[in-house]
Amino acid sequence: MKKEENKQESKQISDRFTTYQKIVMLSLAFIQFTIIFDFMIIAPIGDILMKTLSISTEQFGFVVSSYAFSAAVSGIAVAGFVDKYDRKKVLLVFFTGFIIGTLLCGLSTTYVEILASRIITGIFAGVTSSAIFTIIADLFAPQLRGRAMSGVQMGFAVSQILGIPLGIFISNKLGWNSTFIFIVILSVLMLIGIVFLFKPINAHLQKQIDKNPFVHLWHTVNQKQYQTGFLAIMFLAVGGFILMPFSSVFLINNVHVSYEHLPLVFLCTGISSLIVMPIVGRLSDKLDRFRLFAFGSCAAALMVMVYTHLPVSPLWLVITINMLLFAAIMSRMSPVMALNTMVPKQEDRGAYMSISSSLQQIAGGIGSIIAGMIVFQPTSSSPLQHFDILGYVVVGIFMMCIYLVRRMYLNIQRNAAVVGTPN
Repeated sequence: MKKEENKQESKQISDRFTTYQKIVMLSLAFIQFTIIFDFMIIAPIGDILMKTLSISTEQFGFVVSSYAFSAAVSGIAVAGFVDKYDRKKVLLVFFTGFIIGTLLCGLSTTYVEILASRIITGIFAGVTSSAIFTIIADLFAPQLRGRAMSGVQMGFAVSQILGIPLGIFISNKLGWNSTFIFIVILSVLMLIGIVFLFKPINAHLQKQIDKNPFVHLWHTVNQKQYQTGFLAIMFLAVGGFILMPFSSVFLINNVHVSYEHLPLVFLCTGISSLIVMPIVGRLSDKLDRFRLFAFGSCAAALMVMVYTHLPVSPLWLVITINMLLFAAIMSRMSPVMALNTMVPKQEDRGAYMSISSSLQQIAGGIGSIIAGMIVFQPTSSSPLQHFDILGYVVVGIFMMCIYLVRRMYLNIQRNAAVVGTPN
């Protein structure tokens, strides 16, 4: 155990990734890709799914939302327990559950079956995501976490560039079920990789104070500094999710982007995110993370104003603005997520990250509900109304985010001054 602790201490000194850290980061990025792919693909194949299973739009809405809310509930339910076990074992158990849930999705033939399967998948996907970020915090020193976070979060961009087009292609050629089977095959390969490539991740077990998981959960939730982090992450998620559900409707009906050109818009958006994320990750490890986040938030606010007031425009302009918008939004993620891992103590990280992940899911759902209450469309082909008001709301949320992240940042600075080194 002492040898393992010495190895971890030596990692804290270096500002370069070890070979093992590169393997871990790449593996976690692939796992994150499969989870995001599984979450995002349900919308593009929704039309085929609804027609094949004869389900209504309302039922399809339950299929989509059930995943997010089950992920949120499971994250909170297990938050008091995850710090009691080896991080590797937690990841293996919940990623296995995710694979089983996704397989059940591929085998579903009725509305009830697909709904139940999405709930099962969400239960395990939520905890898997939080386990990924907890492992990053445990294995990567603070000066490396910006790059590590951006590397793992590139799974979002890759899912847009490769995952969704490939998923749609498989669905069109082999049926919507085959898309989920494809995700299962990828996930099983990653599961085997975790078993053989990952070392035990259990240094946090030596610092456990609360033996009762429910007491541990209560102590985590009850800490004021942690509550600031929770609020910051919730506002971050709300701001990100408000625009997303109605972006396609706005582009098609207000800006007059054709259905045929819409995939090109999202492809270019994904490419811009893929380029920006590594750059921001490196900057996040070299510059002041709060200032970088504040700058990204102001740039994103400016682009939101431009985007939500777009008139009928040529395709090249729409693509350019969309790329700049999402590049600015994604540039906020690496610094704030790196800061978020520094909020909890090592012995509280699993619980903190599980709750944080759950609150993100809940906040995303709240963001979608808020957006639905603001915008409306008189007919299925008429322009979307009040999308500009949505932009003003998002900018307000961005400003609130800056305030909350600043409080989080100051708390981290104070703790570092007391302890002598950040978490």
